[in-house]
Amino acid sequence: MKTKEQIALQEVESESIKISGAEAVIRCLLAEGVDLIYGYPGGAIMPVYDELYKFQDELNHVLTRHEQGATHAAQGYARTSGKVGVAIATSGPGATNLVTGIADAQIDSTPMVCITGQVGSHLLGSDAFQETDIIGISTPVTKWNYQITKASEIPEIMAKAFYIARSGRPGPVLIDITKDAQFDTFDFSYKKCNLVRSYKAVPPMEMDQIQAAATLINQAKKPLIVFGQGVILGEAEAEFKAFVEKTGIPAAWTILGLSALPTDHPSNVGMVGMHGNYGPNMLTNECDVLLAMGMRFDDRVTGNLDTYAKQAKVIHFEIDPAEVDKNVMADIAVMGNIKETLTKITPLVEEKSHTSWFEKFKEFDAIEFDKVIKEELNPSKEGLSMGEVLKEINNASGGDAVIVTDVGQHQMIACRYAKFNQSKSNVTSGGLGTMGFALPAALGAKMGAPEREVVAIIGDGGYQMTIQELGTIFQTQAAVKIVVLNNDFLGMVRQWQQLFFDKRYASTEMVNPDFVTIAKGYFIDAQRVTKREHLADAVQTMMASKKPYFLEVCVEKENNVFPMIPSGASVSDIRLE
Repeated sequence: MKTKEQIALQEVESESIKISGAEAVIRCLLAEGVDLIYGYPGGAIMPVYDELYKFQDELNHVLTRHEQGATHAAQGYARTSGKVGVAIATSGPGATNLVTGIADAQIDSTPMVCITGQVGSHLLGSDAFQETDIIGISTPVTKWNYQITKASEIPEIMAKAFYIARSGRPGPVLIDITKDAQFDTFDFSYKKCNLVRSYKAVPPMEMDQIQAAATLINQAKKPLIVFGQGVILGEAEAEFKAFVEKTGIPAAWTILGLSALPTDHPSNVGMVGMHGNYGPNMLTNECDVLLAMGMRFDDRVTGNLDTYAKQAKVIHFEIDPAEVDKNVMADIAVMGNIKETLTKITPLVEEKSHTSWFEKFKEFDAIEFDKVIKEELNPSKEGLSMGEVLKEINNASGGDAVIVTDVGQHQMIACRYAKFNQSKSNVTSGGLGTMGFALPAALGAKMGAPEREVVAIIGDGGYQMTIQELGTIFQTQAAVKIVVLNNDFLGMVRQWQQLFFDKRYASTEMVNPDFVTIAKGYFIDAQRVTKREHLADAVQTMMASKKPYFLEVCVEKENNVFPMIPSGASVSDIRLE
């Protein structure tokens, strides 16, 4: 039986039909298998919305409360579904409001197609009402962009947009369409794009590099894997797990790599980076071979590059040639899709256990537990900690929930303490660090994986940046569970002010509204927890709900996230207090 996508594609490929540019946009989306888009209407995109009205049985449009919310929702949808997220907006401020989400998607390699309306082509460059050069603005933060001024361009450009967004290292594409191109009619036919001349989505594998990498791995005495989101984007979780289990190499993750390997897997040694675990950070500067798999050596992972893993031979598994030798020089670069390169290298590596090397990680784990984790999860403290909240969510979810985080202390706590049994479970703003990401992204994540429980963990600061998206959650009735960890501070900035600016808390203390009343104003069930004895029941009630639910937990005002590597310091300078 054919899918809607196959039927739509067959209809438009079989013969051309005369339609408007606006209708062509909708038919292109359907031919690409799109059934859900996020957006906000306006004058310059109105012809497309008029056609969307006619196709609403086939294409679900979610009206967000702000265009930025549309991009973050599209990101969340893409991250849990593995499909291309789609956002749509009008010209001028509608288009510029997309830019933060587009930039976020670019640095976090999220496949997304954004469609913006534009003033008529005869008005371009005249400073017409709501005219903005969105192509010029978005060029640095898109994988590709293009302005359509003729209706006949739409099929080819839309096909190319989806191919570029999803292929190779994924990313956001923006298509700007003038209003006259939306109104004009032409003979429409559609053909999917599978090749763009001069664009090589995946570099060719080189077997000599794979053989050299295998030899180095087999000789290693103290190897360490640092894996990133490339494992997830390459759908290589099974191949990665097989490689890890055969080689017996300790595997640590970046924030975006989290959930590619279950957190309880015996080879999983924790998180690297600024607030990562003690062992993998310290032992980065002791390993003899460092395998970087689908990660880009972000500065929050490496700290001071002058002192990062200088003793180690570096093997970089990478799909994007621009990332190789950009920050850390690689001794061997294994290029290609990691699913394919792992398939080739795994038969070449020897089966090992590295037992004594693992013992070193366990020694550091014991130190971290004694000095950090035991205190974070201490049930006898006066105030509630963020870690305690994550522990209760783990108890209720069993590690099967999708956790969507905003940016700040709560993000680091969630990444450190949340448990994950399956991939595509950690949705966060990694590279750009966008406050306001979580609430709309959680909506998209739930719509991308409706069968899964989705819990948004948000700080009181970031929550108020996109709080209006409660309206979208209410209107869609997406059963997102929203947890605000409220410490009445911009917590991460306050932590830096405490540690490095002599407690000069400049503009970081928050005077917050009644979050529960606001949630109830959107007809979302809500409660507030201030005492430890009420936390477990509140979390259970939230998780048992079949509807959207809001839970505010008032946590300690000046609790810090440790371990911590000071900005610009070596990974070996990690602080436990």
